[in-house]
Order: sequence, then structure tokens, then C-alpha cells
Amino acid sequence: MNSRLITLALGTFAIGIDAFVTAGLVTPVSKDLGVSTSAAGQLVTVFALSYAILSPVLATATARLSRKRVLLIALSLFVLGNVVTALAGAFALVLASRVIAAAGASMYTPNATAVAAALTPPERRGRAISVVIGGLTVATALGVPIGSWIGGAISWRATLWLVAVLGAVALISVAVIVPAVHLPAPARLRDRLMPLRDRTIATGLLHAVLLFGGMFTVYTYLAAAMHPATGDSTTRFTILLWVYGFTAVVGSTLGGRLVDRLGSRKIMPFTLIGAIIVLALVQASGQHFPTAIAWCIAFGIPGWIWAVAQQHRLVELSPQGSPLLLGLNASAQYFGIALGGAAGGLGVQWWGAGSLGWIGAGLVVVSFGLLTLSLRGSARGTASATADIAPKSAEATV
Repeated sequence: MNSRLITLALGTFAIGIDAFVTAGLVTPVSKDLGVSTSAAGQLVTVFALSYAILSPVLATATARLSRKRVLLIALSLFVLGNVVTALAGAFALVLASRVIAAAGASMYTPNATAVAAALTPPERRGRAISVVIGGLTVATALGVPIGSWIGGAISWRATLWLVAVLGAVALISVAVIVPAVHLPAPARLRDRLMPLRDRTIATGLLHAVLLFGGMFTVYTYLAAAMHPATGDSTTRFTILLWVYGFTAVVGSTLGGRLVDRLGSRKIMPFTLIGAIIVLALVQASGQHFPTAIAWCIAFGIPGWIWAVAQQHRLVELSPQGSPLLLGLNASAQYFGIALGGAAGGLGVQWWGAGSLGWIGAGLVVVSFGLLTLSLRGSARGTASATADIAPKSAEATV
């Protein structure tokens, strides 16, 4: 069981580097391709928006396949997209290749989480989900700082080659270790989007959009927000990414244990309150290097605890509809990342980097209100919203 979960996490590790390292490559990309910082930051937006839109579409197209086959197709597309990015000589082709990589990522992450949950007893699902999400957090802790350093010291293209190699290793590992899991899923896109008619689910996913939008308003342009503390030092900025990444690992691990002990509903509001406070303090904390380190420690905890709690809550609401709900949740998160990249780019262009924290905090405040509405919804009504679109055979087959 541990080898299967770790193998699934290896894929999310590669995807996590690809999704998050772009924030550290904004400056090298802008210099190499001759575009502005705001334009380079839109690589994050294109990847995230493509992920969000393609996730339900590709999930519908692959609904009748075993989850293992979907994972293999997903990783193949992911590797192809990163190879094209590394070779591209024009900014337009780099943007197009981000769509290919995002297509693979959008198929892999929700299916990997669903497979992990299906292979695990209910009382340990929180920890199993945290292992798969842990691939993203370890990517944040190890891969993103290393990739950002490589991008600044050698070439941003070398970073993309590293991601492609890791994706290929994950592809081979999944082919060898992960069993063929069949989970019930709707075959039509309309059915796949049907849970959005339920107010509890809709508000729960919309709050995820705004939370990620707030967090990535700052994270996408973290180099600009922390410039007073780091100057033009690649080493200092890499240290901040290391600190944030290791704290994210702690947050994700802690989130799995807290969810198993207390339940997701009790934890989620506190994570959003913490995020609002941290985002509001980014400008003040980014003036000096020691306070910037302290801020990155605080920034890494609430969002990653929330990530585990959110996915656990969706699986708990409808275990047999979990692939569907987790796919919609992934789309919501990446819509949020796209929102953050766009909002942060406008903020930097219109008001400067000092506006990033307040824009982000404002988005999370609205997210908190939507979460409150979602948690007040009826769990019974939510479960029935997915029950009608999943086959009656409740158990996954391996």
C-alpha cells in the first residue's frame, strides 16, 4: 500500500514542480524571451486556466477507462508538454505547450487522489490523501527551490527538462506498481457538472476558487513582493522558497492527522482566517530578510492544511462520487490559480507589488463567507446530488 501511494505521489511531485516553479522563473523567462514580467507571469495563468477547463472535459472523455490507463495517458501528455516548453524558442509556443502539460496534469491529480482513497480503508483516507498531496508539498519544498535556482543560475529551460525527466520516471513507476482501479463515473459532461446545481457543493467549490486566487495573487509574484528583502539575490529568494516549501510539508502532514482526528468541518474555517492574516502582512514582512523568512513559515501552513481538509470533505460527502467531486475541486483550485496570476499581474502593473497582499486577503475574505454558507448546507442533500450520477455498484474494483 505504501509503495502504491508513494508512486502516485511521485506523479504529483513532478506536476507540483511544473505548476509552482513558474513563479520562480518569471524573471529568467521574461529576460530570455523579451517579454514583460507581467506577461511572463501569465504562464501561470495559462497553465492553470487550461487545467481548470480541460479537467472535466478530459475526465468525461476517459470515463470508461481504468484509472491506471488514465494516469498513464496523463503523464505521457505531461512529459510531452514540458519537452516542447523546454525546446520552444518563441513565447507563443511556450504558452501553447503549457496547455499540453496542463491537460496531462488535469487528468492525473484528481485521479491519483481518487485511486489513493479507493485503495485505503475509510478510517485512514485522510492520511492517504495527504500522502498524494504530499507530492505537491514535497515539490514545493524541494523541487521548486531547486528548479528556481537552476532557472536563475543556469537556464529556465534546464528546469523544464528536469520536470520532464521526473514525469517520465513517474510514468514508468505507475505502469509497474499501481493496479488497474475501476471507479464509477458519468460518461456525459452534463452529468459531470450536475453537482454544481447543489448549492452546498457550488459554494464549496467557489470558495476554493477565491482562496487559491488570494494565495496565488501573492505566490505568483512572490519575487516582486519580497524584493526589498532579497534584492537581486537568487540565493536569498531560493532560501525563502525552501522555507515555504518545508513548512508546506509540515502543513500537509499535520492536515492529514487533524482531519482524521477532528474532521474537516472544524478545521477549514481556521485555515482561512490564518490565510487572511498572513496575506495582509506580506508587505510589512517583505521589507527585511528575517521577517520575510518568518512570513514564509506562516504562509506555508494554512493553505496546505486546507487542501487536505477540502478533499477529505468531498470524499466524505460522496465516497463513490469522489472522482467527480475531486475533479471539479481541482478545476476550482486551478481557476483560482489563474485568477491569482491575473489579479496579481494587474496589481503589479497598476499599483505595484505593495498591493498584492491586500488584493489576496480581500479575495480570501470573500472565500471565508462562501465557506460558511457551504458548511451550513445539508450533507444529506449534497450526498444525493452525486448519488444519482454514480452507478449503484458502490465499490471500486481493483
